[in-house]
Amino acid sequence: MNLQVSGHHLEITAAMRSYLTEKLARVTRHFDHVIDVGVILSVNKLDQKVEATLHVRGKDIYAECIDANMYAAIDALADKLDRQVIKHKEKIVDHHQAEAARNRPLD
Repeated sequence: MNLQVSGHHLEITAAMRSYLTEKLARVTRHFDHVIDVGVILSVNKLDQKVEATLHVRGKDIYAECIDANMYAAIDALADKLDRQVIKHKEKIVDHHQAEAARNRPLD
């Protein structure tokens, strides 16, 4: 998984980068075929915003989260991405199981 982290009106610290990679590792635990992840961390007055785009085969998954604390926003973003990746994985599995059921000979 390639991770690209950028900051908008914010300097990315080593602690933020390591915390982000730790949280995004949970997403790759559920779905191995994540090609690329792009994350943008930004600050607008009192709001801390985190946006992420996951590139998987055949689809791009996008999520964003706004919170007063950057680490809480990263946590919420990881939860959103995790749910979306699990849903995408279930759709792929269901599609292939339905196709196999159609091609199975009747007894």
